[in-house]
Amino acid sequence: MSAFEPDEAEWEARPRRRAPWGVIALVLLTGLALIRNGSGEFDVGPPQPAGAAADSRTPGIVAGTVPPLPYAVPERVRIPAIQVDAPVLPVGLDAEGWVDAPPPQDPNLAGWFTGAVSPGEKGTSVVVGHVDNAQGPAVFYGLGALKKGNRVEIVRKDGKTAVFEIYGIEVFAKNDFPGDRVYASKGTAELRVITCGGGFTQQNGYDGNVVAFARLAEVR
Repeated sequence: MSAFEPDEAEWEARPRRRAPWGVIALVLLTGLALIRNGSGEFDVGPPQPAGAAADSRTPGIVAGTVPPLPYAVPERVRIPAIQVDAPVLPVGLDAEGWVDAPPPQDPNLAGWFTGAVSPGEKGTSVVVGHVDNAQGPAVFYGLGALKKGNRVEIVRKDGKTAVFEIYGIEVFAKNDFPGDRVYASKGTAELRVITCGGGFTQQNGYDGNVVAFARLAEVR
């Protein structure tokens, strides 16, 4: 747990204060490099999105048809299409103002950014995770292989599972990241799943972020 993460009891008890989306977008635009020192040393790098641009008008689940849920801490993320089943930790900002990603030593961890809503609430929730570490692929290594219609399941502490349907998957350059487009609330329950992607150099690490855009499709 970082210095910016309260324990679970505190998250349950204290009032939640969220930064304005414009501030969050600026912070993440400036520094969401989950694998700043990613290895990039595999014969084949992580898959990259195949141009499935995010368009909220895409036929499928109509935005707003599934009522949003109240606040609840997320506990697990499951993405059946890429065999992801991982615990979720609350993460804030580190001392440099970067989103404080889960410890890289454990490749099967994801982080819920607590500056945003919880998954299933009205607004845009954010889940982040490493693409790789020094040992090999990590939790969101396969994120770029997702397609429209794939689903992301978030198991919440209240016993409910918020199921999101992906309507876009894109890679954005870190130095030209469209924060408002990615993070701004659309007035319904949405989710962004983010990891590193794009090109890789030993000097600068990954030069982009893979972003999966999804909306609440079902509650179980």
